[in-house]
Amino acid sequence: MKNNFNNKSVLITGGTGSFGSTFIRTFLKKYKPKRLIIFSRDEQKHFKMQDIHSDDPPSPVRYFLGDVRDLDRLNFAMRDVDIVIHTAALKHVPLAEYNPFEVVKTNILGAQNIIQAAIQNNVKKVVALSTDKASSPINLYGATKLVSDKLFVAANNYKGKSNIKFSVVRYGNVMGSKGSFISYLVKNKNKKIVNITNKDMTRFNITLDESVDFVFNCIDKMWGGEIFVPKIPSYRVTDLVRAISPKSKIKIVGIRPGEKKHEEMISMDESINTIEFKNYFVIAPNSKFLNWNKKKYISKHKNCKSCSNNFSYNSRDNMKFLTPNDLRRILSKNKVIL
Repeated sequence: MKNNFNNKSVLITGGTGSFGSTFIRTFLKKYKPKRLIIFSRDEQKHFKMQDIHSDDPPSPVRYFLGDVRDLDRLNFAMRDVDIVIHTAALKHVPLAEYNPFEVVKTNILGAQNIIQAAIQNNVKKVVALSTDKASSPINLYGATKLVSDKLFVAANNYKGKSNIKFSVVRYGNVMGSKGSFISYLVKNKNKKIVNITNKDMTRFNITLDESVDFVFNCIDKMWGGEIFVPKIPSYRVTDLVRAISPKSKIKIVGIRPGEKKHEEMISMDESINTIEFKNYFVIAPNSKFLNWNKKKYISKHKNCKSCSNNFSYNSRDNMKFLTPNDLRRILSKNKVIL
């Protein structure tokens, strides 16, 4: 990583979640920040995290109880902050369908608050984490994250004369994250029958460590206004069952409300603005109001090219698929199954 976070103040929203916990561990191992501010509304997780990092004297970690819905609290937390990583979101698809107004408040209005507080406090860089469900969304969660993505891209125009940069990182299912299908399978791996919604379903896969490393790299590379998409493998849900619970029989229960058969990270409509690198893609902003030139971007970077206009990046047509043995090895390495 080229970026030097030493003596910088970094704030991470939703910092007590799966990504935040991994980010903090990696960050403190590699760098000596001035402050690392964990912004989360979960008091119990704050308490547990304080206990984990109590052996790091003098600790640069600061624990801020707060909600991204609260602009005043965000303004207070972002004072003298250099970099913001926005991970806070309501993300569970079925719950989002049943509680739409609450999801809008956190995922959309919360994003607006992050943008306003960052501009008002002269933050240098803001990276917002997104999801494959934001590409051609069919559920409320995906729709709110698409709006959030659009807000962060447009914020590069909204910022006025400020030097702040806003970018988005979009990736697929994170292996080992709380409340995922993998956690369901691990919990039920000794049962005779496990439920899946569709036998042909596929998903992208990225580990927590890989997602953290990718975010670090994107902070280093960001121009402001782009959406970063990593090249990651896919898996078949039936292969995931074979990897975790090989003796269980599979019961097909039908696709849940808002659920996709296959996930997508770059739609065909986005392909005209997409640039391909060896290990990732960049979706360039298409707003004429942003000072962004795709040809200039390509000319300044080596080993990249424009994608064809009929290109799309989805979990079904992915070039790389993980086998049950691959999945078992990765799950074991990341201590998801033991």
